Amino acid sequence: MARSVSSIIGRSLAGSAALVAVLVLAACGNKDEPTGQPDGELDGLPPVEATAPGTIGPTLAAVRRRGRLNCGVHEGLVGFAYTDNRGQWRGFDVDFCRAMAAAIFNNPDAVRFVPLTTGQRFEALRQGRVDVVWRNTSWTMDRDVTEDVSFAGTNYYDGQGFMVRRSLNLASATELNGARICVQAESTSQLNLADYFRLRGLEYEPVVVPTEEEARRAYAEERCDAFTADVSALAAARTTLASPEQHAILPDVISKEPLGPIVRRDDPHWTRVVRWTLNALILAEEYGVTRDTVADQAKEARDPRIRRLLGVEGEFGTRLGLSDRWAYQAIAAVGNYGEIFGRNLGSDSALDLARGLNAQWNATPSGLIYGLPIR
Repeated sequence: MARSVSSIIGRSLAGSAALVAVLVLAACGNKDEPTGQPDGELDGLPPVEATAPGTIGPTLAAVRRRGRLNCGVHEGLVGFAYTDNRGQWRGFDVDFCRAMAAAIFNNPDAVRFVPLTTGQRFEALRQGRVDVVWRNTSWTMDRDVTEDVSFAGTNYYDGQGFMVRRSLNLASATELNGARICVQAESTSQLNLADYFRLRGLEYEPVVVPTEEEARRAYAEERCDAFTADVSALAAARTTLASPEQHAILPDVISKEPLGPIVRRDDPHWTRVVRWTLNALILAEEYGVTRDTVADQAKEARDPRIRRLLGVEGEFGTRLGLSDRWAYQAIAAVGNYGEIFGRNLGSDSALDLARGLNAQWNATPSGLIYGLPIR
């Protein structure tokens, strides 16, 4: 039987959030951090045009006229999208925004980052405030059918978990019977939490707050006994606590959360631009094309898959209304999928998350990341 957490929960003092330490660490930078490329030459190769023949949709046309991409991101989630103490945007999703700007303009800095709350993200798209949202958004049937948006792919496979204080000595989420649990309102996390406890006949007291930041703060102030969110978000939240080592993420993963970019539904051409930019970065990792080697491989590669990816053969970018070197430009700017993951979420980051499900399909051990073929 599940024991009641109320019988073991103490009133030990909890540390407040320590975002400053994390952001100072991030601001120190990483030698692999993309710094952006201006318009013109990339790695000694001749400049490519920012436009290309072909039919383009209204969104790409508007982005070109404007001269920049408007990209919706999280308002502050370490590892995914946040500003360092110099005001520079960094993170996993931020790099995908920069990759798109590079693919379109040959300039990863031709992007304006628009921070959005969970409740704002879909409306911001529908109102045209942003062109694309790269912001920890789970692809669900309800959103796909009712929100008038399209998901262009999955860039991170996540799942919902629970973070608790180690002092509680809990080994499983089933031991949270009677616990107060912090959860963000209007999120899949709130729905999954209700399903999980209902299915198991357990009781809990939801502490529902409007934002993820407020949920983190409520947990830090001991207004709840556990905090539930995507595991990646919990890992990020733990780094902001005064004593991260005093908090544990339980092994239970209670949902599937395929996260990916969303766009307006009324422009299928733009959906393809986003989808194939993501796929190009995934394929680059599979083929061993990195930010450091892309220039040499564009000149020397004999593998027809790499030659198509980098625009040496075929007119695949032209079919998107982009330069045929669109993928080359994106890779040269931010690196391949593995490089983006490593510096923001993986072993080269404060989060130090394992690749897990986000490993390539042919890796050992294998994951779910699978690039669609360019041919």
